[in-house]
Amino acid sequence: MAGLKSLAKDTAIYGLSSIVGRFLNWCLVPLYTAMFAASEYGIVTYIYSIVALVMIILTYGMETGFFRFANHDRYKDPEEVYTTSLTSLAVTSALFVAAVLAFIDPLSGALECGGHPEYIGIMAVTVAIDAFTALPFAYLRFRKRPLRFAALRLINIGLNIGLNILFILICPWLMKQAPQIVDGWYDPGFGIGYIFLANLISSGVMMLLLIPEIFRRPWRFNWPLLRSMLSYSFPLLILGIAGIMNQTIDKILYPVLVQDPQEAMHGLGIYGANYKIAIVMVMFLQAFRFAYEPFIFAKDKEKGDNRLQSYADAMKYFVIFALIIFLGVMYYLDVIRHFISSDYFAGLKVVPVIMLAELFFGIFFNLSIWYKLTDKTIWGAWFSLGGLAVTVGLNILLVPQFGYMGCAWAALACYTSMMIASYFIGRSRLAVPYQTGRIIGYFGIAAVLYAAGIAVDTGSSWADMLLRTPLLLLFIYTVLRLEHIDPRSFAKIICRRRRPA
Repeated sequence: MAGLKSLAKDTAIYGLSSIVGRFLNWCLVPLYTAMFAASEYGIVTYIYSIVALVMIILTYGMETGFFRFANHDRYKDPEEVYTTSLTSLAVTSALFVAAVLAFIDPLSGALECGGHPEYIGIMAVTVAIDAFTALPFAYLRFRKRPLRFAALRLINIGLNIGLNILFILICPWLMKQAPQIVDGWYDPGFGIGYIFLANLISSGVMMLLLIPEIFRRPWRFNWPLLRSMLSYSFPLLILGIAGIMNQTIDKILYPVLVQDPQEAMHGLGIYGANYKIAIVMVMFLQAFRFAYEPFIFAKDKEKGDNRLQSYADAMKYFVIFALIIFLGVMYYLDVIRHFISSDYFAGLKVVPVIMLAELFFGIFFNLSIWYKLTDKTIWGAWFSLGGLAVTVGLNILLVPQFGYMGCAWAALACYTSMMIASYFIGRSRLAVPYQTGRIIGYFGIAAVLYAAGIAVDTGSSWADMLLRTPLLLLFIYTVLRLEHIDPRSFAKIICRRRRPA
């Protein structure tokens, strides 16, 4: 139980940086949707979809590989594992930037930015920095320093938000009121490019702040070790590529599947903005992942059934919290929707579908321990490739007829198939005693309460939300009763300070 308490504590701290940070970034969405047309925001959505894919390629599974080998009995020096991984990422990130800058004109044309190749150059440097600094952040998680991790993440996000406000709101105002202040360096025609520039500056500052972790020890490079790590991580790279494509391929394919380019970017902008509402589930999943990966690899060193029970309990509580988040967002969507401009409200129907899809992806992530702990990471690649086939096939089939709603249904089908396949295949590889019946029961209770809440329609949004609140409290109360949880003792788990080692 102590391990689960530690997991809950770390998830809460990582969640602070992830949830608060994502929420603050989320607050930029109304700014973007108010200041830029849907077609312009569609370009931002499109470029960041490409960036997400490139980020996976440039980290090529080294975060998980680092955790595995730093905890491996064969390698006694985690610092050597760390610096070997860091050297590899430094070289590949530098080569990526050089390649992009060498071919920037054809690349900018292919990525719908022919008039602004600087967008591509800025984002290439940004994603290279982020790929390199991913490992120092992983090192902080390995050393169980969630407070520094959270502080750096929040600084990064706060700086990014401040720069966005400066470039998108303050500078245009100064151009009208006191143009001499910004004439020499601000260009109103750069438009959405300032979103990318703010990202670059904040990432650069973050790399400077991570210097203590980057140069913590003299760099040592072990080529045989790197070969072993690459062998372990390569299937994770395939998994990561397929996984991120499952999240972004709909946005990449959408302009291809919709014939009118202007209509395509307009629809993509609406879809991307409403996708941001569902990001609440992604925030929770990311916070959980940051704490869970170090937890499972450290727990794997223990023997006996206790570790397997810990994995099963982690799955159950993940599902419970995810369902609470799902119900909360859907019950109060009438307020949450105002984070985007009313011009984008037509896409709100994708929110429940995307949130459920992300919840199923979280369950798939929990299930992935069986192939990570048994070093059968190739299975993760097969699951993700299978999911990718579902995503691409359904997008091609559904988008021409149903538009961006087809993207949402394809995402749900993808993660459902991956979750089911991993569960049934993994049962014979690692006998984790998941409480499947109880988890399905919680889904059933949540489904009934969701239907009841959506059926409430008094004509007043505030009255509707007031009537739905007891339904949310009923779900929480039911969970507490069935799990025999005292809310006061649970709060102590979250709030208790970690004792110094």
